[in-house]
Parts: sequence; structure tokens; C-alpha cells
Amino acid sequence: MDLAAYVGKQYPPFSVAVDAARIGAFAEAIGDTDPVYRDEAAAKAAGYDGIPAPLTFPFTIALDAGQSFNVLEDMGIDKRSSVHGEQGFVYHRPIYGGDTISGTQKIIDIFEKKGGALIFILTEIDLINQHGDAVCELTSTIVVRRG
Repeated sequence: MDLAAYVGKQYPPFSVAVDAARIGAFAEAIGDTDPVYRDEAAAKAAGYDGIPAPLTFPFTIALDAGQSFNVLEDMGIDKRSSVHGEQGFVYHRPIYGGDTISGTQKIIDIFEKKGGALIFILTEIDLINQHGDAVCELTSTIVVRRG
């Protein structure tokens, strides 16, 4: 398989409706008890326009949109040979409950280490809200073990 041919590949765009209750459940799952993630009055008192999503929530948007495994499936790589290596976020503005977030995933690099025993696949997803405002750039690294 010619992995270099995948660098620059862009996948079909997606959109996900962000539910405020899901934000609250996510905050609870990560142990964040700040009321801004559950109560609109608390969020507005803290200066937000609505219930904001916690900082790592954009990864959940990518999961909901089926973006986590589409790259591996496209390359014919067995998911069981991969691990999530790294996640990065660049934020532009908050994501709020009630937003519709859209994005497009792109493979930005693929390289090997350990004499080809490990493949590193780097992807990027630029997220925008329903107003066309950039909200977050996600970068992910998938590590695949060959053999």
C-alpha cells in the first residue's frame, strides 16, 4: 500500500448538532463539576452566550461524525492494530449547546518509525459553527503497528 498517496486526502464534510445535555454529560464523565456546563444561567453569569462545551469536547464531535475510523477503513488497516497517539486543539471561539458544528477531515502527514514497524497518521479537522465561524482545529495522531 502506498501510504504517501493518502497525504493531502480530504474526506467528505460532516455536521453534528451539539446538544446542551450531552455537554453536561460529557463534563460529568470527565469529572468537571463547573455549573457552566449544565446550567445556562451559570454560563451566562460567567460571560458565555450559552452552555459552553469543555475544551476536549470537539473530539467527541469528530467521534459522533464517524471521523475516528474512516481513515483506517479507507486505508484497509485493521483498527485492532492502532492506538490513538495524540490529540491537539487550537481554539478560536467557544462551542455552545445548540450549535451545529461542521468540519472536514484531512490527512496532513504519514510517516514510519522503527524501520517501518510503526506508521504514524496525522489528521486535521477544521470545525466551524452554523454561522461559518471557525471554532476549533483538531489534530490527531493515529499509531499503527505493522506485522
